[in-house]
Amino acid sequence: GLDKVKERILEYLSIRQLVKNPRGVILGLIGPPGVGKSSLGKSIARATGRKFVRLSLGGVRDEAEIRGHRRTYIGAFPGQIIQMMRKAGTVNPVLLLDEVDKMAADFRGDPAGALLEVLDPEQNNSFHDHYLDVEYDLSKVLFICTANVMHPIPPALLDRMEKIRLSGYTHHEKREIARLFLVPRQTERHGLKKFKVEFTDDGLMLLIERYTREAGVRNLEREIASICRKLARKVLKEKTKAKDAGLEVNPEMIGELLGKPRYRVQRREQEPEVGAASGLAWTEVGGELLTTEVTLMRGKGVLTLTGQLGEVMQESARAALSFVRSKADELGIDPEVFATQDVHLHVPEGAIPKDGPSAGITLAIALISAFTKIPVRVDVAMTGEITLRGRVLPVGGVKDKVLAAYRAGIREVILPDENEKDLEEIPKDVRSEIQFHFVSHMDKVIANALVRELDTNVSAAAGDQSSRVDSPSMAH
Repeated sequence: GLDKVKERILEYLSIRQLVKNPRGVILGLIGPPGVGKSSLGKSIARATGRKFVRLSLGGVRDEAEIRGHRRTYIGAFPGQIIQMMRKAGTVNPVLLLDEVDKMAADFRGDPAGALLEVLDPEQNNSFHDHYLDVEYDLSKVLFICTANVMHPIPPALLDRMEKIRLSGYTHHEKREIARLFLVPRQTERHGLKKFKVEFTDDGLMLLIERYTREAGVRNLEREIASICRKLARKVLKEKTKAKDAGLEVNPEMIGELLGKPRYRVQRREQEPEVGAASGLAWTEVGGELLTTEVTLMRGKGVLTLTGQLGEVMQESARAALSFVRSKADELGIDPEVFATQDVHLHVPEGAIPKDGPSAGITLAIALISAFTKIPVRVDVAMTGEITLRGRVLPVGGVKDKVLAAYRAGIREVILPDENEKDLEEIPKDVRSEIQFHFVSHMDKVIANALVRELDTNVSAAAGDQSSRVDSPSMAH
């Protein structure tokens, strides 16, 4: 894993071999909590043979924290950057600037503005600290910035970093991390190493799927630690001897120790239904399978949207309905229906806010299914933005979305054709088991998503009937 980061560090090391004084590198690691951004900084320092220092910027509001106070003030100190350099005791450490997105500005200045000088390769060879009042060379430092999300970081600061996005781990990756690192670490910390504690693969998968829901492995380690504490108590209570011990932690034992599972495993629908389509969404904790529901009622053509949908998603739903209305004849829908039926569109789970345009084609398919009474296939999931002309536009988070579909038991996924390049990020074992349909227009989505072809004769017949009804009145 982490191929992009490793590749970038190898490139840097290659340049260091060829150039006597290479320029410093400023990496920006962006990803959800618990995926190992801070640990990666330590690993980079170890691999490059440099000293490692960490500066946490979470909650920093004062510009003087970066640049220091002038010596005229009582209790003045150098800024944190100079203090970290002093702590490292070398001119070329790996300096990790943790939680860059958690900085804030107030009346004392903006620390993000002060960081611009620190992270600019053109300027940081003469960084000016207010306390030292002399220029200091930071150009040999390897800066690594970490953040959970990009939008709170000022654009000028973001522009200075070489951004590397770390996505959440897959279930298989989490299981391997737990087996190779988390379990040995926790058994050693709890004094259980000599008792030969072993977690089965099924047991670890149960912990990952039913007891945690996260992109990283932080809560998984907490659950493993909780099991180890309970095992330690059990060992002492039963006076188990180390030589005849061999504790196997399987799903049954996890149920006894941790109680009922906290989360349900997402599974696809069992039977095709009218007005229900499986969409794919991206969240901070990975991909999710979202079943979009549409129901029709007698009324005046009012569209109701529920399920905590954000503004962008509401607009996407309106665009999908407008597309369906504009193509009513081609889709085999009687145009009169839109004036006599209210449309209610709901996206479970209702308590979770949802936003973004990527559910466009899912919303359109659910609407088409409701109006044509043709069920949607349950073994197909889809994601893509829709335009009024029916074009399908690319979306983000493809890796996480496809993995969510795979976990839910879906083996066919409809994606925009411009997202074909993103398949490289998906693990080979998952990629080989899923059939992908790349589409550029709604025609192909409809052909792959509905259980049978559209009956386009319906609207034509309705049109003929309406013209026959009108003709006598016109004669009068």
